[in-house]
Amino acid sequence: MESCSVNGERHDLMMDEDMAETANKRIPVTEEVWFALSDLKRPGQTYDTLLAEMIAIKQERDFLAHIEEIERTGEFVSLSEATLELNIKGID
Repeated sequence: MESCSVNGERHDLMMDEDMAETANKRIPVTEEVWFALSDLKRPGQTYDTLLAEMIAIKQERDFLAHIEEIERTGEFVSLSEATLELNIKGID
């Protein structure tokens, strides 16, 4: 619980941790994008949570694409070879 003073009077505020970090920002989008976002948003969902979900999906997709690129182009050695090359002891 946090408190603040307004006109000399103390007021207690109940704040969700997420709300404490919330900042109001404007992101200019076209009308087409606005309607697409509105269609994706579930009833009661905020645009903040919608965008956070979209960011998480994009990050996961980028990570998987990176892993696929490594699998396609990378050179791999066995764990035993790697432990010898890196002089790591205790891994069998």
